[in-house]
Amino acid sequence: MARLTRAQQQERTRAEVLTAARQEFAEHGYGDARIDRIAERAELTRGAVYSNFTGKRALYLAVLADAAEHARARAEPPTEFPESPGRALGAFARVWLERLPFAGDTPGSGHFQLGSLSGVLDTEQTRTALAELVRFEALLLALAVEPSAAVRTRTVRLAELALTLLHGAAALAENAPGVGDPFDLARAAEHLADITLIDDAEPPHLSFVAPAQPATDPWAAPRGLRDEITGRPADLGVDGVVVVLGVRRLSAAEEAVRSARPGDAVTLVVVTDDPAEVGRLARLRIADLVGCLRRVFAEGDLPRPRIVFDDIGTVCAAIGRKPADDHTEVAIRVRDGLIVARADGRGAGHAVADRDAPGGRAREGRGQRDSADAGRLTDEA
Repeated sequence: MARLTRAQQQERTRAEVLTAARQEFAEHGYGDARIDRIAERAELTRGAVYSNFTGKRALYLAVLADAAEHARARAEPPTEFPESPGRALGAFARVWLERLPFAGDTPGSGHFQLGSLSGVLDTEQTRTALAELVRFEALLLALAVEPSAAVRTRTVRLAELALTLLHGAAALAENAPGVGDPFDLARAAEHLADITLIDDAEPPHLSFVAPAQPATDPWAAPRGLRDEITGRPADLGVDGVVVVLGVRRLSAAEEAVRSARPGDAVTLVVVTDDPAEVGRLARLRIADLVGCLRRVFAEGDLPRPRIVFDDIGTVCAAIGRKPADDHTEVAIRVRDGLIVARADGRGAGHAVADRDAPGGRAREGRGQRDSADAGRLTDEA
């Protein structure tokens, strides 16, 4: 038998640790799980576990992210698709609520099935990251609920309400399994669409954002990146907008998407200086949400912005920006193989998306996309 390479051995060890950790967390939950027992289950040393994962929190997030990615890969579209925003929210809620534990489940298995983060995110960095991720999830859900219209603040707020309802139900079920009827909760989510909300104007800080700076720099688009929405390779060489956001700046994605011209290919690149924990948390949340969306919406109705994880900084390096951190916000506009506009700092995505590319047509309004524009955006993505 041929000897394994070092990389192959590391991958095997990592897989063995994940399998053992999954069993440990399912039996004992996060709080009572022990690294020593995980190492014993995997027939490895404690040091071998720590050589692959920085600690119990990173390992727990890795296990949940791995499960979410497998679930996303298995997700199949439904035979019928929701015909209204209310039906869409209700259908999404029904899929999401399948994770609720039953009354007979043990605390450990119930918490693990929920993907519970209770007691896990005990640092300011991870808690802030989760808040930004929830806002980002609301944007993606809103884009799926109303796929044919420019994103509206009201729809994003409805999506936030739906996610709040679902996570509140999960928090209650974690401590009182069996409480809350999933069918009633799904109907409640459906009726959220009837709530009267004001479609707020743009955030006031946008009027103070500095304009994007013109440029004529060659654009060497990084290769080997994957779109987390479709699972297909993401071609960053097409004309459009590339916005690099640290995990703790992900809420800025909404203003960038809202400011983009109809027909723009928008790519949101997610970066962090803490891939072991914050990065895994982001992968977990996005993979989980996309897995649910795939089971509710047609592929053509999935959110059109591409989402790319850049763990090694290839996109920032191509842009010519210093290494990224959780607060990064930098953006470029690409046209005909050139970077034609740049911006850095708060509001960078909005500044670049809102700017007309040199030689481009006049900016259109932000109303309903026509079918040609929507088709072109889908093809480019």
